[in-house]
Amino acid sequence: MKISNIIEKINASVISGSCDADVTGLTSDSRKVTAGGAFVCIMGAVSNGHTYIQDVIGRGAGLIVVSSKYDYMQHFSDAKIPENVTVVETDDTRLAYALMSAAWFGYPAEKLFTIGITGTKGKTTTTYMIRNVLESCGHKTGLIGTIETIIGDEHKPAHNTTPESYEIQESFAKMVEAGCEAVVMEVSSQGLMLNRTAGIQFNIGVFTNIEPDHIGPNEHSSFEDYLSCKAKLFRQCDIGIVNADDEHVDRILANATCRVEKYGFSETADIRAADKELLYEHGKLGTKYHVSGLVNLDIELCMPGNFSIYNSLCAIAVTRHFNVDEQRLKKALYDVRVRGRIDIVDLAEVNASRRDFTIMVDYAHNAMALESLLKTLKEYNPKRIVTVFGCGGNRDRDRRFEMGEVSGRLSDFTIITSDNPRNEEPEAIIADIVTGISRTSGRHVEIADRREAIKYAVDNAQPGDVIVVAGKGHEDYQEIKGVKHHMDDRELIIEAVR
Repeated sequence: MKISNIIEKINASVISGSCDADVTGLTSDSRKVTAGGAFVCIMGAVSNGHTYIQDVIGRGAGLIVVSSKYDYMQHFSDAKIPENVTVVETDDTRLAYALMSAAWFGYPAEKLFTIGITGTKGKTTTTYMIRNVLESCGHKTGLIGTIETIIGDEHKPAHNTTPESYEIQESFAKMVEAGCEAVVMEVSSQGLMLNRTAGIQFNIGVFTNIEPDHIGPNEHSSFEDYLSCKAKLFRQCDIGIVNADDEHVDRILANATCRVEKYGFSETADIRAADKELLYEHGKLGTKYHVSGLVNLDIELCMPGNFSIYNSLCAIAVTRHFNVDEQRLKKALYDVRVRGRIDIVDLAEVNASRRDFTIMVDYAHNAMALESLLKTLKEYNPKRIVTVFGCGGNRDRDRRFEMGEVSGRLSDFTIITSDNPRNEEPEAIIADIVTGISRTSGRHVEIADRREAIKYAVDNAQPGDVIVVAGKGHEDYQEIKGVKHHMDDRELIIEAVR
């Protein structure tokens, strides 16, 4: 590929060199630069790509993309650009990297039906619901999300909810090669803010909900900034499918350029849920409801609560654009299971004598998600709700107070333990959670060792209890002092039940 082709869609000025040379690779990681390759200088939170200019020249870089907002010449030896290096200047190197990545892989998004989902919660479950329906109806579908990337039969663990732009385009290209017809992906506010999805015109963009979260020095400066980033999706999609019942939906759509369809319980929704019924027996929590509007059918789910109804309504709203078979859709939604999301452990398979209570793993790691989950479980009138959770270290302390208060208010008993303490002391994090619980009359115990905390919950379970092990969900590690140790909540539950 010629330099002129890879920079064709970016707003850039050629500072030095020729655009007729071939490009042999593309990266923003100086360690991966090869002879004739393109290097894009990204100014990140930790490092500045411009400081590696001399290093990549030594590695043979043929193209360097720099920011017009930075004095990059200081990093060229003797402030001179070598004759065999082309330097291109642009206002936003992250945006340039996304557009160049799309060009490098031959614009694979144009060969797929692309579905992007944004929202504070519900993204992961909804992506799996959509993929399950489409796959069951013969539409081969890739997935990119918090848990993993799925390309055909390949499942690759994820590192970010929304990967870097190069990885997205590389995955799209592999999906096209694997014969995928569609892709459904989670689009985080960070991903939108950092232009990781720039250059993708989604066929469908989805908004699930929004509440204050991811606000802090390393994330968003304010709720307004958080909302504004989410709203960007609806200026880069053809159809916007949104939750009619979210109080912020009008602000999300304020500058939207797409056609809009709405789902929810509201009469204003195009696809509406009504006649909700709870389904409950020990070890199983579900719900059923009727859908009307643009679609007319009855749905039964093996997942509890209104949030599961919202997630499945969204999946119905999206997949109706594929004219899916109604019976296959219903079965696909009934069958869907998502690791670490209201993930109920089948006790009968582990120990038949311990099947008189319900225990689940869930990723709820902020106050809003935990409150939503616990309020949902209360609707089923269990004997007790017992919540086991901790909070991550090196994160916003307010989250600890808030989650403690929520659990103290809505749980019958709370077992406070460790999550990923990272570089903080677990006892300090637990003390913050206790501060939150102390604002309520909630009973609690503190057990820093997560394995012991889960064992305590199981050993003291009473018939009719619902136990929630919250916070880590699909994660299979615990991070302590920079080291990730293997730890899987499902495994710890099974170990305790046996």
